[in-house]
Amino acid sequence: MVEGALADRHPLNQVLALKGWTSEDYLRRVSAKHRSLGYGGLGCRKEKVSRWTRLVRPQVPTEHTQLAMAAVLEIPASEVRTRTWPHWLLLGIRDHSAVWELPWTPEGTITALDDAGGPTVDRRGFLTAGGGTVAAAIAQWAIAAPSNAVTGRKIGKNVADRFDIRLDELRHLDDDLGADYVYDAARAEVRLINRFLRNNSYAEATGRRLYASAAEASRLAGWCAYDTGDVAAAEKHLCAALRAAASSGDHTTGAIVAAFWANVRYGSTTPDPRSALDLLNGALVHRDRITSPRALTMLHIRRARAHSLAGEPAAAYRAIDDALAVYDNGFPATADLPTMYWVNTGEIHQAAASAALSLHDPARALEHFTAAATHADPYDAEKEPRGAAIYLIRKASAYLALDDLDGTVETARHAVDLMGGVSSARGNSALTELRSALVRRRGVPVVKDFLELTG
Repeated sequence: MVEGALADRHPLNQVLALKGWTSEDYLRRVSAKHRSLGYGGLGCRKEKVSRWTRLVRPQVPTEHTQLAMAAVLEIPASEVRTRTWPHWLLLGIRDHSAVWELPWTPEGTITALDDAGGPTVDRRGFLTAGGGTVAAAIAQWAIAAPSNAVTGRKIGKNVADRFDIRLDELRHLDDDLGADYVYDAARAEVRLINRFLRNNSYAEATGRRLYASAAEASRLAGWCAYDTGDVAAAEKHLCAALRAAASSGDHTTGAIVAAFWANVRYGSTTPDPRSALDLLNGALVHRDRITSPRALTMLHIRRARAHSLAGEPAAAYRAIDDALAVYDNGFPATADLPTMYWVNTGEIHQAAASAALSLHDPARALEHFTAAATHADPYDAEKEPRGAAIYLIRKASAYLALDDLDGTVETARHAVDLMGGVSSARGNSALTELRSALVRRRGVPVVKDFLELTG
């Protein structure tokens, strides 16, 4: 399942999806161009494409074949030689969705929210964003002008108050039930808020609150899309959310969106921790304007994960220290933002444990996983069963790395129990990976029983 997802992300397969071409369509075009360039005939069996894009020992097309491919996609031959295979193919991927192209203005935000979350959007053509696109988005967010007052028949602050209440309920429903149940509701909320922004007038303060609500609704839609396994759709929602945050003029809202987008960048099947760090560091440039200590804590937590996936232990553990320092110097949860209810010391230890696991230090990971549950300010598994299940699967992986099969299976069973009522592609994927790692130990009775139970 994971290998299939990785193959789908190969630049050539993304090009074919964007163009709407089958393998045979594409090869016929390449063959014709190959001949016209004077390179002779070229076979058109579709197996060529699968050989070029497979994960294990992929074949590399000949230079003449690559030049013919580039000509079909109107990419200069010089790029083939300077960027190498398959990286030059990325130049053939251009997603013309409005969310990437519109100006960073309040009017552009309204159109982007429509583009990313409309009820009839066809997501088959969605592509994940390139690192440069992500870096450009966080740079634009930093300089975009916020919304001003709109004159005419005004709606009052009570409308913004009601949206805050509705969004708080959606966040907790996502915790309890999972993304499948909440995704459509979050998108509907985006459309409703956007309708108010487009068709009504409001005082400056009310307008900025509405844009902040649109940012939170679109962020939640993006997180739900990611949790269902649709990374490309998630990035559309999150970019629209960052635009709405810019129009709200609230740097804290923008920082929260950046942190969740960073998680998508490093947490997908082909992690990109560098662009995740672009988002996080871009938000932290404005740390003096981020009013929530828990939001700042989250930025440092996510930095730790990104650095760990980049293989940078010193930076990862330093980011955990930064997270603890900011959190300890903050103020009580009741005085912080409602969106940050889940950030506590236990969450920081879960992130530290996950970072240690990525850095191949399972013993250190187990110390932090234990601290997350036993600290005086512990991670609350009852409030967020999906997250707790994913962390428990990681904890089971740490036990497995230390060859403690009893600890592995006991922890994994607990994770499965928590996942029973929650829909999450991320949780299912994590469990699938753990089961795959256990297959080679299926001769051990406790492992065999677990594999049969979860098969």
